Amino acid sequence: NNLMRREAVHVNLIPRFRHLQDSQSEAIENAVKLLKNLVQAEVELENILGIKRTTVYPEERGISSGDVEKLGETHAQELRQWLGLGGGSIADIFTVIEIGIGIRLFQRQLDAEISGLFVYDERVGACILLNSTYPFQRRTYSVAHALGHFIGTRHSPETLRQNEQFLSREERYAEVFGRSFLTPQDSFSKAFNLIVDGNERISRKQIIILAHQFGISREFCIRRLEQLDLVRKGTWNWFQENGGISDKQAIDVLGEAFYTNDPAKSDASQPTSDRIRLMAHRAWKRELLSEGQLSELLCMDRGEFKRMMLQLGFDEGKSVDTLKLPSCGMPQV
Repeated sequence: NNLMRREAVHVNLIPRFRHLQDSQSEAIENAVKLLKNLVQAEVELENILGIKRTTVYPEERGISSGDVEKLGETHAQELRQWLGLGGGSIADIFTVIEIGIGIRLFQRQLDAEISGLFVYDERVGACILLNSTYPFQRRTYSVAHALGHFIGTRHSPETLRQNEQFLSREERYAEVFGRSFLTPQDSFSKAFNLIVDGNERISRKQIIILAHQFGISREFCIRRLEQLDLVRKGTWNWFQENGGISDKQAIDVLGEAFYTNDPAKSDASQPTSDRIRLMAHRAWKRELLSEGQLSELLCMDRGEFKRMMLQLGFDEGKSVDTLKLPSCGMPQV
């Protein structure tokens, strides 16, 4: 059945690692396999259900010549303008990437050494997998970094590692792009000056407020300020050597605002993503694929698949004309 099914999708998303021998760890292989399975399931279900995915990809810029730091800064600001984001903080970068651009974005539980994967394939488009076990602010940076690979060198897949050193030209570009996309120099500097407001010394409270405003970690915030010469070099190291900036201190400053809404955490605890589960349920109800085919496609046993289908069908018996969607041709996403 799998071989004969017209909608079957066979995708090979094996990233070309920078250091093949050193990077072929079991954790990376498992992450690549997971991404491949997620993309394959999503694409096949889209095809079966007649869903046309909408993508609005900006052009690939290339970084073969020129200063990579200047290129990263310039390309990040041009993309913000292209997306209509202006110069302020980005409220939800995940929605911008997944809905605004059309990149396939997944957030699942991965080994601690991997912060994410990026790959581009002509048949399925750009795909990003993030480690959902990382804090929200860390994933925000990781996805901005992956976006840099998409804009600069999308045909060169990449693994994002913990404690990345950014030694290659591609990595340095993506690092600059990511920090510039999240914290544009002009608006970030103005926000800092407003918060400092004439004070002669930087405080933990000011860092906490500024980092929260831009949705970034306190370390990222201070290191960005150091890069822009808005604080002295070594400021982050000083804080680290003198008690750091703790979550308790952040809660004291921000109150309830400290607790960021993070739906990806609950989604990642499920066998597969919310969107794939819903599409699988539609295909199952319409008998487009059998339970066996769907459970194999979703890489789960049939018992687990059946339980998931029953959970999703809790309101299927309600037939109300008001709830019917207007006819609008082929569904898009």
